[in-house]
Amino acid sequence: MILQQNNQLYIPTQGRKFSGFFERTPLATTADIRTSMVIEHKGHRMKILSFLHVKPGKGGAFVRTKLKNIVTGQVVDETFRAGEKITTVRVENHRMQYLYSENGSFVFMNTENYDQVSISSELVSDEITFIKEGTLIDVTFIGEEVIGIVPPVFVELEVTESDPGIRGNTATGATKPATLETGFSVNVPLFVEKGDKLKIDTRTGEYVERVKQDV
Repeated sequence: MILQQNNQLYIPTQGRKFSGFFERTPLATTADIRTSMVIEHKGHRMKILSFLHVKPGKGGAFVRTKLKNIVTGQVVDETFRAGEKITTVRVENHRMQYLYSENGSFVFMNTENYDQVSISSELVSDEITFIKEGTLIDVTFIGEEVIGIVPPVFVELEVTESDPGIRGNTATGATKPATLETGFSVNVPLFVEKGDKLKIDTRTGEYVERVKQDV
């Protein structure tokens, strides 16, 4: 059952902790869509993971999106007509420190008042693979409810496992797998070695460059 009160909605969360009514913001359109925006769609709160504006040779333009249900963690593909109205949900980001993982959840601490929150793996399984313990990161809230985290666009992580590098080998396109200090696996150029620090794009999960380290 979905209830409405003034400009607020209440959506039951099937046993998950939820703060009650949350604020809806005025209607926007597909032109306003941004990554990490939270919208109300088909009675659910959905986080926009990615989007693409498409203008076909024939027919009307549309926007292809990948949405994540912030309650269940389910990811779905949805298409909107260009200019179609959408309802956004007001969210707030708070700077917190990632402490540790425990029983399939991840614990973050507010460095100002030392309050801690535990976030289920369903909500942050993709993003947490780029985050080291002790890292400061934005945690996203709707009211008192945590709905996810916002990793930096780029992170620098050390290689903990990889086949030996080949000195001077810069062959274009040649890659090998490497495991980073968070456990994330990425394809890297052949010259990369264990102990190297790499710049990674968290939007794509791809290697960007090897970071120069002071000798």
